[in-house]
Amino acid sequence: MGKRDNRVAYINPIAAARARGPVQNSGPTIQDYLSRPRPTWEELKEQLEKKKKGSRALADFEDKMNEKWRKELAKNREKLLGGSDKDKEKDKKTSDKEKEEKRDKKEKKKKEKKKFNRHSSSSSSSSSSDSSSSSSSESEDEDEKKSMKKKRKRKKTSTRRPSESSEEESDAESKKRKRMKEEVDKDKDEKARRKKRKAERSHKDSSSEWSADSDGEEMTEAKKKKRSSEEKEKFADKSKKKRKKKHKKHGRKKKKKTASQSDSELD
Repeated sequence: MGKRDNRVAYINPIAAARARGPVQNSGPTIQDYLSRPRPTWEELKEQLEKKKKGSRALADFEDKMNEKWRKELAKNREKLLGGSDKDKEKDKKTSDKEKEEKRDKKEKKKKEKKKFNRHSSSSSSSSSSDSSSSSSSESEDEDEKKSMKKKRKRKKTSTRRPSESSEEESDAESKKRKRMKEEVDKDKDEKARRKKRKAERSHKDSSSEWSADSDGEEMTEAKKKKRSSEEKEKFADKSKKKRKKKHKKHGRKKKKKTASQSDSELD
């Protein structure tokens, strides 16, 4: 069995590109990009003005919307605050009507009295009947007056109730606002106090830590000094002991030498 032929034909890429010839570019070249059509200064100014106009239109629209909202708010305020004014107007109208009714009644009474005087001159019998009728008419008038007074009182109470209710509502709202403001102020004061307390505590802690650190440093320095002095003393004691030992040894050696020398002289 023979080996497989795995060899591949090698082609020089540069030579192959030269053999193909120049390649046609599909996209734009650098020269095309540089020679592209550009707007003039006047056209650019027009574009900028158009952009500004668009932003102005948006600002005008926002202003219009703001004006509408303001008008609606003013209407709502008039409704809320003008309830009392409307009640006053109603009271005036009712008072005017009552005055007109009183005038009409007075005129009617005057006419009736004139008629009654005319009839009284005709006959006494008729006068007696007229007196009875006048008394009855007066009693009727009094009853009518009482009924009218009751109706007026009812109307006044009905007209006053909405005004009073509106005033009570306004008072309740004002009280609620005051309470809310007081609560907010209290919360702010409490927060400020807490911050002050925290700052004071942190300052005290830092001062105590600093004092403790300084005390600790002083203690360590004093301990170091004591240790160094103790070590020096120990070293001095050791050196003295060594000197004494050396001195003793040297004396012994001298004694031995002198003894040996004396023995040799005797021999």
